[in-house]
Amino acid sequence: MQRGMNRNDLMRQARQLQEQLVKAQEEIENTTIEATAGGGAVTVVVNGKPKVESIAIDPDAIDPDDVEMLQDLILAAMNEALEKAQALQAEKLGMFGGGGGLKIPGL
Repeated sequence: MQRGMNRNDLMRQARQLQEQLVKAQEEIENTTIEATAGGGAVTVVVNGKPKVESIAIDPDAIDPDDVEMLQDLILAAMNEALEKAQALQAEKLGMFGGGGGLKIPGL
């Protein structure tokens, strides 16, 4: 332990970090992320968990003769939304070591 830091100070710091972590996780879970593909033909909304909340498809994007294009648009929008969710998690949780353990000063 660092000089001048007692067990109570360390425990207080650990509680504060835990509270900050819980708050960051709640913020992430309550955030929605939207991504589009095909100029808005497909819109995907995910939350920070990340779980897909909705998919919207413009009726003009539905071409029975080109199902593969619609599939590609859905896939592109979903991947973008999930990448944004991962970036949000990294941003909010980065100070905690990115999930690889807490970075506690002085330890």
